[in-house]
Amino acid sequence: MSPAESPIPASPAPLPSGLRRLFGNLAKLLGGKAAAGLLSLVYLVIVAHQLGANDYGVLMLVNAYAVTVGSIVAFSGFHGVVRYGALILAREDRAGLARLIRFMTLLELGCGVAAVIVAAVGAPLIAPHLGWSDQVTKIAMIYSLAVAATVRATPQGVLQLADRFDLIALHQTVSPVTRMIGVLIVWMLGGGLAGYLIVWLASSVAEGVAMWILALPSWRRLVKGQTLFGPWRGVLDEHDGFFRFITVTNFDITLRELTPNLIPLTVGWLVGPHAAGMLALAQRATNLLQQPAVLLSQASYSVLAEQVANRFFPQLRSTVIRSTAIAMAAGIAIVVALTRFGDALVVALGGHSFAAAGMLLVLVGIGRACALASAPSAAALTALGRPGRSVAVALVTNVALYPLLPVLLSRLGTDGAGWHVLIQNLIAFFLLLAFFMRDVEKAA
Repeated sequence: MSPAESPIPASPAPLPSGLRRLFGNLAKLLGGKAAAGLLSLVYLVIVAHQLGANDYGVLMLVNAYAVTVGSIVAFSGFHGVVRYGALILAREDRAGLARLIRFMTLLELGCGVAAVIVAAVGAPLIAPHLGWSDQVTKIAMIYSLAVAATVRATPQGVLQLADRFDLIALHQTVSPVTRMIGVLIVWMLGGGLAGYLIVWLASSVAEGVAMWILALPSWRRLVKGQTLFGPWRGVLDEHDGFFRFITVTNFDITLRELTPNLIPLTVGWLVGPHAAGMLALAQRATNLLQQPAVLLSQASYSVLAEQVANRFFPQLRSTVIRSTAIAMAAGIAIVVALTRFGDALVVALGGHSFAAAGMLLVLVGIGRACALASAPSAAALTALGRPGRSVAVALVTNVALYPLLPVLLSRLGTDGAGWHVLIQNLIAFFLLLAFFMRDVEKAA
């Protein structure tokens, strides 16, 4: 590590409470997610009741296919922008920050274009295995543009550097609002599956483009006078370990997203669109747990990275342990409610064609509660410069355990997917927490 990037010595006064700042950031993000969640619930009920489990499953499979290709081929610059951007800002090198962001932008956009091409070419090849009609297959090729929803990590990193969690929260409403408007139009016009596919595509494109637009003012404030287009070469040589860091963190994100996206495709392939529709409904109904897990990771990362940069390791340990305990308590309460009212909930959300998804809902809910409790440990390991730990956990849970899914599906039917989610996330929770406790002890 070069002297310019060595950890900043501890300041005389400690940082404000990490837990208070973390949940302050989370509160801003949850404000947008609460509005988004309400809209999502409304259009979910409309679409699920209109399409039934089979066609709703086809809709989800087309979307899952595009997102899966995007997660594999596209490149996430989020962690690189936040970690190295924070170090650059600490020495007030505005030109260096501009070069870093330009480099990550070009890398992410280039990989995004490649992902769209791969998704379009592959759609006709996978269509026969997922129960897609010729019309759906043609739409799926165009739907490859939905990869745009995954190409927005760099501007999100810029907003975090600028502490604009309010704008990240606002962004959470873009896709649900677009879908809500589109769903109402298709519903009133009496449209079917094709119409809803177009709506989902429009919302994905809007989601990607909106993040870049929202980040522009923060870019101008952070770089102060630097132009949008300018030098970007040399970034890899300016920061020791930068290429390895962004490569490992991107691989980590890919692994984390790969199996969750592959699961519905595997269910659709082996059991059929009807089963995929039930799984999708269970996953959407448990977003009350899944989305806070993602947001908690986002909200905590910048706080934990600052604590690491200032070498406040006792405060770091306290922030992670306390936030994990709070997340676990919230997850348990939600799972208890799902256990009590799950059967009635799936019928209310999707209609009687989803009636068999009650047990699946509970299993997915328990798994996502574990993921919620894992978020602080995962973010802290990356902040400590140990993204390889998360990669190791992702390899175990998302890759090594993936072959278990077809076995569970063959033995337990659709519920096997729920057991798979539960096993994955439970193992990940214990491994991530153990790695964090060991690494923070060594760092201190």
